[in-house]
Amino acid sequence: MDPLGARSRFVDIQTLLTWEQMQPEPELPRQEEHDDSMVSQQSFSSPFPFRPDINRKIVLFVGDVALLNCTAVVNTSNESLSDKNPVSDSVLHHAGPELRDELLKLKGCRTGEVKVTKGFNLAAWFIIHTVGPKYKTKYRTAAESSLFSCYRNILQLALEQSMASVGLCVVSTVKRGYPLEEATHIAFRTVRRFLENHGEGVETVVFAVSEDEEPVYKKLLPLYFPRSEEEERASLPLVPGDIGNSEGEPIIPERQIRITEKPGNQEEEYEQDSLDQDMAQVGQHAFSRMEGDVDKQRRLILQGNLSDAAMQKQHQRNYNRWLGRARAEDLSDIAALKALYQTGVDLCGRTVVVVIGRNIPVSIIDLEKALLYFIHVMDHVAVKEYVMVYFHTLTGEHNHLDTDFLKNLYDIVDAKFKKNLRAFYFVHPTFRAKLSTWFFTSFSVSGLKEKVHYLDSLRQLLTCMRPEEIDIPPFVLDYDARVNGPYHQSQSHTL
Repeated sequence: MDPLGARSRFVDIQTLLTWEQMQPEPELPRQEEHDDSMVSQQSFSSPFPFRPDINRKIVLFVGDVALLNCTAVVNTSNESLSDKNPVSDSVLHHAGPELRDELLKLKGCRTGEVKVTKGFNLAAWFIIHTVGPKYKTKYRTAAESSLFSCYRNILQLALEQSMASVGLCVVSTVKRGYPLEEATHIAFRTVRRFLENHGEGVETVVFAVSEDEEPVYKKLLPLYFPRSEEEERASLPLVPGDIGNSEGEPIIPERQIRITEKPGNQEEEYEQDSLDQDMAQVGQHAFSRMEGDVDKQRRLILQGNLSDAAMQKQHQRNYNRWLGRARAEDLSDIAALKALYQTGVDLCGRTVVVVIGRNIPVSIIDLEKALLYFIHVMDHVAVKEYVMVYFHTLTGEHNHLDTDFLKNLYDIVDAKFKKNLRAFYFVHPTFRAKLSTWFFTSFSVSGLKEKVHYLDSLRQLLTCMRPEEIDIPPFVLDYDARVNGPYHQSQSHTL
């Protein structure tokens, strides 16, 4: 307790500015944006739209989480709850020796889970203890799922115990090796989705950070908690492709498999080979027990005797492996080609995805990485109806994707890609391109032929979507103007 009349060392969260009250920092316009063929900042809605009601619940506090006068504050520790890091040291120091005695009674905490104690000498009534994952690049997906579980379980406990305010420290400590920026994305999207779904039960979430962590938090907060529609549009191109499901949870089943049965031995599990790890865990889950003997299934696949349901499960597992790779690998070199990007919506409100044929240097790029990038970009788009616009404009022989590659891509992608693709607009096709596409859609794949529409001019395309809803590269506009005459309305919407 503080001496009578002395200034309290604790911080009343009611005196802190909410995220809504913190004004965005002015951003200077970037000259290269006018000529860039990247996605327009005004062309489509964010998965994290402007929500003033949520922003009023968010506080960014630079200081010690142990000093917050919240209903509960979070302590990040190790499996034995004896870790020594700046957060846990401060919580233990300010809470007093009674907390140490209480922690011994808890007998540890598993990675991703939470335990709760009284706050003792803290201003907070409760302390929520959690254990973040150890990070290794090879097992990134498992670490991501564990970190999500930390934040989700903290918030779920707060909701169940009617904790009005929660002080969240950075769970992913430097000691555990989790990259701060990647961890912050997971923290923000988990909190955002929780407040969207269960916000009525939590009044305030305080992100307590150090001075070193503050710049990353300030940079990424607008992506998930934009304070205006303008900030939402400006932040949209920076929102990562992987935003999880409706709860912010990673959607790859393999991620969940890796972290369940023996979290107490997690350090040893991380050292095992990935395949051995999956095989050791998978038989303990209900869905896998229903599949029967794995070797028998592989033999049935080779013999062509596997049931449709089993084939679908096999395909889903294969796709999940590709998606896991797509999220783990560095695909910045493929992204820099600007050959594939999401733009606005068509007249039916369906997401539009653009492919620029001329920007695909087939002879020199790694086609496997190109396939991974396609999956990375499209996975969250394809969960609902979408259309694709392929600009074949001024492509050369070195831009033409091999039919075998396209067939491989079509066979790998998830069923939702095929089901939710409503139209494929083929702009400025040549006779040869039409012929190749006809053969491909007639004999190599099924169900795609009727979705392909050949458009000889942008005027035809813009009967399907408004000019401001699609980013058309300048060279495409110039070519179309030369061949079909200028389309004046679209000139004001070029990049």
